[in-house]
Amino acid sequence: MEWLNYHHLHYFWVVAREGSIARASQHLHLAQPTISGQIHALEEALGEKLLTRVGRHLVLTDTGRMVFRYADEIFTLGRELMDTLHGRSTGRPLRLVVGVADVLPKLIAYRILAPALHLAMPVQVICREGKLDRLLADLAVYELDVVLSDAPSDALTRVRAFNHLLGECGMSLFGTTALAARYQPGFPGTLDGAPLLLPTENTMVRRALEQWFVVQNIRPHVVGEFEDSALLTVFGQTGLGMFPAPSAIEAEVQQQYGVEVIGRFDTVRARFYAIAVERKLKHPAVVALSEAARQTLFSQA
Repeated sequence: MEWLNYHHLHYFWVVAREGSIARASQHLHLAQPTISGQIHALEEALGEKLLTRVGRHLVLTDTGRMVFRYADEIFTLGRELMDTLHGRSTGRPLRLVVGVADVLPKLIAYRILAPALHLAMPVQVICREGKLDRLLADLAVYELDVVLSDAPSDALTRVRAFNHLLGECGMSLFGTTALAARYQPGFPGTLDGAPLLLPTENTMVRRALEQWFVVQNIRPHVVGEFEDSALLTVFGQTGLGMFPAPSAIEAEVQQQYGVEVIGRFDTVRARFYAIAVERKLKHPAVVALSEAARQTLFSQA
């Protein structure tokens, strides 16, 4: 059995937290060579470099960031153990760090995450938005607990991750009252030459919509393309063009943006994934949101 020297880990944790061996030396009341030797021993035991020097500064390697996160949890839990034994309240919520792909509709992200905030234990959700490849890179070094996306991580991605399908639903087309009056009667034929606002071509939904247009022999006028789903809906709210959104949030889109449902794309399906480094989801909040998505949000979609 491999044993971890927690004294060495503690010295590394303090150095990473303080930002330098000199400040860690003052905090620990130990000589700098002693601390350096202990960290070197930890690196030897782990077989990985944890710190590297850039100029005059020490910075964490990718492995160092992962080890620091584990160390932070270990020593935080240790403090909580002592507080609990001595009858002191910890007041520390369960942290859930989520990466949200920028193409994911914000209302869908909220609906997926909401159940995690209603667990018996307090939960602190930290959301980071960005492109899927960047979020997957952060997931690989354990800076994120889970990534929410409308597309799975594919085989070409170098990150080892597992795709957990949360559910799927149809797509609806929305527009202002004026656009609805003009294009709703006779849908979908009226979409030929009609102004549309669409996600960019690198998204799953855009590719599915393009296939649908080909089958229907429809050539819409694409007024704008957007990587960010929130920006797309804001433009759609102004009446510049009609825009698609998941049918699972039809009511919320109509209420929040003051638009109407113009029609539904009968064969276009949007899928949503929780991407994690585990084959089986383990984080209590991620398990809760996954179960709720399958049982309620997408159960009838």
